[in-house]
Amino acid sequence: MTINKQIPKSDNNVVKIKDLCKSFGNNQVLNHFNLDLKRGESMVVLGKSGSGKSVLIKCIIGLLKPDSGSIHVFGENIPDLNHKDLDRIRSKIGFLFQSNALYDSMTVRENLEFPLRRHSLGLSKLENDKVVLTALEDVGLAHTIDMMPAELSGGMRKRIALARTLILKPEIILYDEPTTGLDNITAKEIIQLMLIIQQKYNTSSLIITHDMNCVKLASNRVSILIDGKCYITGPYQNLLRSRDPIIKQFFE
Repeated sequence: MTINKQIPKSDNNVVKIKDLCKSFGNNQVLNHFNLDLKRGESMVVLGKSGSGKSVLIKCIIGLLKPDSGSIHVFGENIPDLNHKDLDRIRSKIGFLFQSNALYDSMTVRENLEFPLRRHSLGLSKLENDKVVLTALEDVGLAHTIDMMPAELSGGMRKRIALARTLILKPEIILYDEPTTGLDNITAKEIIQLMLIIQQKYNTSSLIITHDMNCVKLASNRVSILIDGKCYITGPYQNLLRSRDPIIKQFFE
C-alpha cells in the first residue's frame, strides 16, 4: 500500500523546541538546538550515532532535564512541569522504544492493558477488551492477543509495541529507531504502518533514525542534528539535492 505524504497545511506546532542545551560533564550533547513539529506532521531527526538524538527525545518526554532552553509541548514548557502535569502531558504522547520494551512474562493482551491500568481510565472489562482489540486490529495482529512475546517474530513484536503505543490514542508518537534490527521487507512494512496510523489518527510523529529508507519514506521534513545543533531542516528531496558536503554525507 502506498501512502501519499503531504506536509500539513496547519502551522499549529504541537512541539516547539528553542535553544535547547544539555551537557554531561564536559560533553555538550545539545547546543542551542531548535525544532518545531506541526500537528499531523512526520518529522525525522537524522544524525550520526552518539549525536544526541536519543537525548533529545528523552528531554521531550521529561526523562532528562535540559540545562537551558525550552521544550513546549501543546503549549506547555516540559522542564517547568511538576510530576502530575508531566504525567498528564505524557498521556498524550506515545513512545515506541527501539527495544520494543515488551514484558516477556505478560501476554500480548496484558502488555496492551498495562498502560490502561497505569493511567486508571476506569474502563469496564468490555470497554477494556474493545480498546485492546482495536489497537491490535490497527497493526493487523488481532490473532496474537493471547500469545507471549517470545512466540512472535521481530516484526510482530515491533507491531505489538506500536499497538501498545496507540492504546491511549496519543496525539504525538515518538519513534526511537523504529526499523533497527529488522530486515528490509519488514522495515518497509513498519514504515508503511507508521504512515497509515499517522493519516488515520492525524498523529504528529517525531522519528529518530539513521535508516535512510525510513527517512525517505516516512518524513514530511528532516532535521539534521550536527554538533548539538539543528544544522538544517527541510523536505527529504531538497536535502537529497544539496551540494553541501556536510549534508551530502548522509545521502551517499
